[in-house]
Amino acid sequence: MNTERTESQFRQVMGECRTLFAQKLHDYGAAWRIMRPSSVTDQIFIKANRIRSIETKGITMVDEGIRPEFIGIVNYAIVGLIQLELGFAEVGDDMSTDEALAAYDRWAEAALSLMLRKNHDYDEAWRGMRVSSYTDLILMKIFRTKQIESLCGETLVSEGIDANYMDMMNYAVFGLIKLTFDDDASETEEKAAVAGC
Repeated sequence: MNTERTESQFRQVMGECRTLFAQKLHDYGAAWRIMRPSSVTDQIFIKANRIRSIETKGITMVDEGIRPEFIGIVNYAIVGLIQLELGFAEVGDDMSTDEALAAYDRWAEAALSLMLRKNHDYDEAWRGMRVSSYTDLILMKIFRTKQIESLCGETLVSEGIDANYMDMMNYAVFGLIKLTFDDDASETEEKAAVAGC
């Protein structure tokens, strides 16, 4: 198990996600602060569902691949964690850029810490998985989250919405790592998508 390599790759792809998050903060401010967590969940669903659609159909009508959608899942998962922590705002953009980025960095570090702990226990089993499996796991987590939301967060034995957002983020990061650093996996996934299988 190469923990240093995994941490380095995690930080690299998270840096790419953070750059886009910061650019959107510049353009739009923290307008997302008005979103209720259930709406954030739905945004993640849209992105994960589009990835699955591309993987299944093998073609896109819009000239964007699955990487931008995984980045979007990472960023919306962090938005969801911030919203759960602070509550949603009645008017958007009640958070400065510095405050938003500080919150982003805190949750990104929490996700990295969780991933490293789980990675130790599971011995990097995620590296043997296909990118399409991450997509399905993210969708499963979304449907679990929707069920928890319909129960107003009252569960009997399950983890809460925050834990599901963290898992969605980490699965999306795994997808980005595989697509960025694993040439064989990227090529195989691309061929499978084109073949529609």
